[in-house]
Amino acid sequence: MNRALRIHAYGVPDALKLDSIAKPAAASGQVTVRVRAAGVNAVDWKIRDGWLQNDFPLPLPATLGVELAGDVIEVGQDVNGFAIGDRVMGPVSGLGAYADYVTVASDTLVKTPASLTDERAAAIPVGALTAWQALFEAGELKRGQTVLIHGAAGGVGSFAVQFARLAGARVITTAQGINAGYLRGLGADEVIDYRTSSFWERTREINLILDLVGGATLANSWQALADGGRIVSAAAPDVTAQTPPGKHGIWFQMRPDAAQLAEIVGMIDQGAVKVEVSEAAGLSDATAAIERNKTGHGPGKTVILF
Repeated sequence: MNRALRIHAYGVPDALKLDSIAKPAAASGQVTVRVRAAGVNAVDWKIRDGWLQNDFPLPLPATLGVELAGDVIEVGQDVNGFAIGDRVMGPVSGLGAYADYVTVASDTLVKTPASLTDERAAAIPVGALTAWQALFEAGELKRGQTVLIHGAAGGVGSFAVQFARLAGARVITTAQGINAGYLRGLGADEVIDYRTSSFWERTREINLILDLVGGATLANSWQALADGGRIVSAAAPDVTAQTPPGKHGIWFQMRPDAAQLAEIVGMIDQGAVKVEVSEAAGLSDATAAIERNKTGHGPGKTVILF
């Protein structure tokens, strides 16, 4: 049996159904993974609620999930470096991670080190790659600059704080006040409680703003930018259209990069970067876990266990 968590319609949490689908076979360049854990991301409920149906139309029903950890059970032709029984982790191309068995392009995966459980491994790929690429590729963050990270206590933000700190940047964050200690422990120099303070009144001359929230948070961020600064948004596809004259706004989407992921996993394996799992939900609680990702959850990442 291959259980899969699929969306059958847009708009409500119960549009997600646990279905039994055919077990996939690995094509050339692919491996089949027995999924042990999969990370929950905001894109799950944004797709479910129909927010992205115009930008990213899907044939329904569609299996959600964009990252996984598990074991290789089949190796397709023209695959090098992986064998049956290897523990692996990584993003999937598009969607489909929320199933017992998933075929994945082998060049997006890395081997899971012995120091990481599947639960923790599944919390890494998308958040870590998004943070790394947004900061250093789209954002061009340099040592000595100041970065403001919105939504800093979540799966992407938690990595972004650590990467920016390791790169020698000054790190300012917005988050709920209850997460201030957590973020300072990751390296944040300042934590602004967005519920009680107006960050745009407390911050000026910011070189880079990483927007993981969108909406009014993005709208209020332009005035905090330094001349020549930029906002990189992973939350607002229309950020370019919102960008005022003389400002620089970039819409960012993560791309799979096994070499980058391997470097990051090495940092985690060595203890230089931390992984925080806020919740490990069973498959029977997956729909509720995805809804909690929307309405509020603990610091770090939620994962679903298979």
